[in-house]
Amino acid sequence: MALASENELERHGMLTLCLPSLSEQDPLFHKKKRLADVKGLSFEFQIKVPSPPEELQQILNQMIWAARVLHLNEIELYFAEDDNSGPFSPRNELESLGTVLQIVKSSILNAKAERLWVLKFLLNQTEDIFNAVGAGNIVEMISNKFDSSAEDSLLKWGWTHGVETKLRIAYFEGAGRGAVTIEDLSIGDTALEIPESLIISEDVLHESDMNEVFKELDGISADTMMLLWSMRERHNSESRFRFYFETLPKNFHTGLSFGIDALATLEGTLLFEELLQAKEHLRQQYDELCHTLFSNHPKIFRPELYSWEQFLWACELWYSNGMKVILSDGKLKTCLVPIAGFLNHSICPHIIHYGRVDSATKSLKFPLSRPCKKGEQCYLSYGNFPGSHFVTFYGFLPKGDNPYDVIPLDIDAPHAEETHSASDWTTHMVRGTWLSKSKEPPSCGLPSPLLYHLRSIIEDDGNQLPPSPSTRVEIERAVIETIISIFNPMMESLSHTDDFDREISNWDVKLALDYKDLQRRIISSVLASSTIALQMLS
Repeated sequence: MALASENELERHGMLTLCLPSLSEQDPLFHKKKRLADVKGLSFEFQIKVPSPPEELQQILNQMIWAARVLHLNEIELYFAEDDNSGPFSPRNELESLGTVLQIVKSSILNAKAERLWVLKFLLNQTEDIFNAVGAGNIVEMISNKFDSSAEDSLLKWGWTHGVETKLRIAYFEGAGRGAVTIEDLSIGDTALEIPESLIISEDVLHESDMNEVFKELDGISADTMMLLWSMRERHNSESRFRFYFETLPKNFHTGLSFGIDALATLEGTLLFEELLQAKEHLRQQYDELCHTLFSNHPKIFRPELYSWEQFLWACELWYSNGMKVILSDGKLKTCLVPIAGFLNHSICPHIIHYGRVDSATKSLKFPLSRPCKKGEQCYLSYGNFPGSHFVTFYGFLPKGDNPYDVIPLDIDAPHAEETHSASDWTTHMVRGTWLSKSKEPPSCGLPSPLLYHLRSIIEDDGNQLPPSPSTRVEIERAVIETIISIFNPMMESLSHTDDFDREISNWDVKLALDYKDLQRRIISSVLASSTIALQMLS
């Protein structure tokens, strides 16, 4: 982290604050640099001391704009327009504000009196912006009709083994279990701290009689071994993780458990094919693995504990609750973290950094990236995924506008490497155009990299450089008509009437209908924006 240097702070009447520079090791370096250059952004800021509040606010805005570019991920960058300074997503905003806040706070430690007022102004303004992030989140009502005995037992077990938490478990109407703060928490406060000894990873296999069997199997992965271990361990009344397993549901409701009606509802979507392939893969894995274990090691792998239903349960457990954690040995492993599994996902989470065991305390900490008031649900980020991923592996669709809900496009462009595109993107996608702040022509809410790509293909086919004004209009028309030709068939495949009453349907059909509605909404917005663009060209 680059900070204001002592020499610069000593310069009379000036204060210098430096953001981290763009890293050339970043795969998105060139794209980010181009965007920063187009916007005229700098990562070093000279501040006159003293300065009026309006000038300080302007400098702070520029710092935040630059930090946003610094923290863009691939999808956010794809949809970042040259004339849009953000916010680009809640995740990006939290990362960006966190960087600015850390630099300002560290500079206060070295500040002399005349600079202190300037830095405190920047600090207060940044904290105010932080407090506004997530202000529009949907507040869920806590239900009192909830038997929390299993959850309470798990918390007590955790406390006796060194867990520290400022959370309690509650049940939310229509949303299930979640974690609520028991006091006001600020940025940087630790909401939950789990000793490494309570984390369930492949290391527990060393204590199991299964380990010798696994050594005989060629090519079996650690993740598969943990699946098999958890299938038996959930029924072990002597397990040291018994209190954890007792809080787990008897059945998980993820896309991997979708029935025939739910799958039929999804026909015409990409998720339909993805789920069929995933279910087929898991079934094949089960057939190849478990029957061999039954035959060769019946005392360890008892058939009644290793049915297909039990195997699917274990898969859903690890997909929905598994966390990638770097343990104290420096190795990245997929783990189950008791108590942490109660933290629900949000598009605008409180906790986004939690993947490494603290080497000093030998514990996994969950610090806040934005404030959380007493009694509020504390949210975790499960990752930057589209709705299809959440349906498949978690069994829900995030509430609100998910900026990562994209539809990938496979555009046939055999000579794309020879075109003169202004865009160097090799993959293309769309998302709901309501998320775009650029509603005016030429984009009308459609992503610029996609328009550049299609334009370059059409120009290359025309083989006319440069095109005349009239030809330019025809090219733009052809670009929009190409987009319409891609998405009209998609919309038609989703337009047939669903013969299900949502109110009385099973959970899986309801979730499938919600996902299909989301896909319709995204495609409809793309077609509507394309129609507007065509009208403007006329």
